[in-house]
Amino acid sequence: MSKIDDQDIRISAIFGREIPEVKEKTLEVYRAHLKQHLELPCQLTGIEDFDWEEYYVFGPGDEKEYERLKKTKPSYRDTFDLISFDEMDERVGIIANVRRVSDHKKFTLPLADLEAVNKKSRNYQLLDDYSVWFVNNQ
Repeated sequence: MSKIDDQDIRISAIFGREIPEVKEKTLEVYRAHLKQHLELPCQLTGIEDFDWEEYYVFGPGDEKEYERLKKTKPSYRDTFDLISFDEMDERVGIIANVRRVSDHKKFTLPLADLEAVNKKSRNYQLLDDYSVWFVNNQ
């Protein structure tokens, strides 16, 4: 069985049926699953550059300005401690409350944009499955 097939099986098992679209009710089901199975503490980082960073990472943005902005904004290269994930929004999914490890600043970020730092942990697989489901079923 391929990795994708295994992932589809894990995701469909959460819902007890075929993989559904992202809706308020299905987000509630997935959030409950994550609350039950994610192990805390959990350190996270960005899967890829956050929306505000694209101008600097891929575009013409000034490197010094980017470095200055990263002091007050979250960067996909930062490491965060997961605090909670109680809120949801159909457009961005489950919203994570995180604390940046380096300076303890708190941010709210879409959980689908984050992955566990420890790639061998169960948390990594749980969050990867969620991100794939959210992105592919909106």
